[in-house]
Amino acid sequence: MGWQTARITICVGLVWLSLGQVCQAADDQRAQEIVDRVARLFASKSSIATVEMQIVKQDLKRTISMQFWSLGESKILVRIRQPPEDAGTAILKVGDKTWLYLPKANRTVDMPASMMMTSWMGSHFTLDDLVGQSRLTHDYVISASFAGYRDGVAVSEYTLTPKPAAAVVWGKIALEVRQADLMPVWQRYYDEDGKLVRELSFSDYKYVSGRLIPTHLVMRPLDQVGEQTTITYENLVFDAPISEDMFSLKNLKQ
Repeated sequence: MGWQTARITICVGLVWLSLGQVCQAADDQRAQEIVDRVARLFASKSSIATVEMQIVKQDLKRTISMQFWSLGESKILVRIRQPPEDAGTAILKVGDKTWLYLPKANRTVDMPASMMMTSWMGSHFTLDDLVGQSRLTHDYVISASFAGYRDGVAVSEYTLTPKPAAAVVWGKIALEVRQADLMPVWQRYYDEDGKLVRELSFSDYKYVSGRLIPTHLVMRPLDQVGEQTTITYENLVFDAPISEDMFSLKNLKQ
């Protein structure tokens, strides 16, 4: 009877281990789906947006008006409208290629991957923040790290760890979403030493074309007290007709 009992115990243990692995796999899959949904909140068949960006630094305060066009996730155009001295400056992303147009020099620059992490127009947002957010699930391994209440709101937190071959600069990213509607609350970026470097917060959630999105985003560098860059979506339309010609190097100079 002893060996039979031992056999039953082993079998039960294996069943529980298998169930645990299945549950963990399901949790990881759910985590990936939620993070992917957040990363693609502003992606659609097409979109046109007017955005105001306010930059606050110790020695600088300025406001920039931009217009965004996108076709799927592979084609994005960003063009500055105001202030006059920066008007016409533009970014074009087609697939894995990105170009920057500088109207004062009448020059188009082919942007290498290393320059995608540079500041956009002196703000606390990088070029990658503007046109590369949808790659989060491609570059990071995602796991659930918290579920419960914070400030009276049911939230879930996810930890994003870089994949071995991913060309990223962050040692870790943490994302908090509201459980009720899966809207992002904040996204925190850590360096390779585990130090929290900056925080992106989301607010002012509105329905646009039947889709709930945050229309107010604030990026704060945590080593520069009082500094921040705010992006406010003033107008946004999803699935409007856009010509393929919009996303050409010729049009980049318009």
